[in-house]
Amino acid sequence: MLIGIDDTDSPQGMCTTYLGAVLARRLIREHMRMRVARLVRLNPNVTWKTRGNAAIMLDVEGDPGRAFTVACETVEELADFSCENTNPGVVVADARPDPAFYRKAVMDFCTTEEAVGILDAAGARYHGWKNRRGLIGATAAIASELVDRTSEILVYRQPERFGMPREVNRENLFAAEEATFPHTWDTVDMANDVVVCVPHTPDPVLFGIRGESPSWVLMARSMIESEPPGISQIWVTNQGTDAHLLAGKIGELREGLSYHVKGTVAGLPVTGTGGHVAFAIRDSEQTVQCMAYEPTKNFRFIVRELVPGDEVIAVGSYKKGSVNLEKMKVVSLAKPVISRPPMCTACNKRMTSDGKGKGWKCKKCGARATEPEVLEISRTLKTGWYEVPPTARRHLAKPLCRGEPAF
Repeated sequence: MLIGIDDTDSPQGMCTTYLGAVLARRLIREHMRMRVARLVRLNPNVTWKTRGNAAIMLDVEGDPGRAFTVACETVEELADFSCENTNPGVVVADARPDPAFYRKAVMDFCTTEEAVGILDAAGARYHGWKNRRGLIGATAAIASELVDRTSEILVYRQPERFGMPREVNRENLFAAEEATFPHTWDTVDMANDVVVCVPHTPDPVLFGIRGESPSWVLMARSMIESEPPGISQIWVTNQGTDAHLLAGKIGELREGLSYHVKGTVAGLPVTGTGGHVAFAIRDSEQTVQCMAYEPTKNFRFIVRELVPGDEVIAVGSYKKGSVNLEKMKVVSLAKPVISRPPMCTACNKRMTSDGKGKGWKCKKCGARATEPEVLEISRTLKTGWYEVPPTARRHLAKPLCRGEPAF
C-alpha cells in the first residue's frame, strides 16, 4: 500500500517529514514492512505552503486498515492543529494513481475536489481535517513518479529539545561538504561562509544532508557531530531535479508557475532599493522582467554584467510580472561598442565635432573626418550556466553540480 500525508506543520513547529518518520517506526512495530520513504516537493509558489511545500509517501507492506488507523492517530497526536493554515490529509491506497496528478501538483495548482475524485475512483481510504487541503499533497505523494531522484537524510531532534538552540559542529559541516561534494550539496555555502543544512525554524529537524544516493548522504552524515539526535530518516526525493519547470514563452507565462524561458536582454540591469537587480528580456515584440533578489548574493554580480543583445535562458518562478531567477544560461554575448571622435593622423590629437551631421575637425590643422572611431568593449562575462548560491536555492532547483540542464 501507499500512504500519503501532507499539511501537518506550521510556522510555529512540527514537520510533515518528522511525522512521517515517527509513523514509519510505529508501522514497523505493528509488524509491517517499510519499503520506501519518499519526500515529495510540490509547486514552490503555492501561497498557503508552510516552508518547502513537502508531502510524504510511505510504501508499506501490511494491513491497510490498520495502517490507516495508525496514520490518522499519529496525525491527530502530532499535527499543529492550532494553526489556521494547517489542514492535514491522510491517504492509503492499494496502488499508485495516475502520475499526471503529481506532475500537475509540482508544476501547477490542484484542488481538493480533484484529489478527492482521484481517491474515490481508486477506492482509497482517506481523511482530511479542517478544510482538507492536505489531501492534495497526500494524493500527489502517492501518485508521484520520479524520473529523476535524489536522497536526503534528515536528522531529527529529541522532542525535549524542540524549540531550543541547535548544537551542530560547524567545522564538521564544512569538512563533510569538502569531502563529499559534488555527490552531496547545499550542506554549506562555501562562497558566503554560511551553514545551509541547519534550519533556524522551531521544527524538529536538527539538520539534513542532500545528495545523489543513500550511501553518499550517510557518508556525509557520519562526519557530523551534534547534540544527541533523536531519530533520522533517509528519504527518496524529487529535490534538486528541476521537476517544477515548464518550457515558457515570453508573453504567455502564468502567475505562480516556474519556467525556463529564452530571450534577448533588452536593457542594462538596474540595481534597486535593497540590492535587488532587475533587467528585461524580449522575444519579438514581447518583454518580461527578470529579478535577482538580494538573497542571491554573488549571483547578482553575473546579472549586472549583462548588456543589451545578450541571449539568455532565464529559469525561475513567474510572480507578479517577473521571472525570479533560480539560475540563468548566457547563450551568446553581444559585442557592445563605443564610438568617439577620431584621431587626427597628422597632429595625433583627437578631433572635435564640426556640427551636427558635419563630421569632425582637427582644431590644430583643420583636417576633417566623416566617420567616428569605433571600439569594441572587452567583456569578462562568459557563456554558460550560472546559479544562485546554496543559501538562496529552492528545494526543487537542480544544482549545476548535478549536470547542466538539457534545455
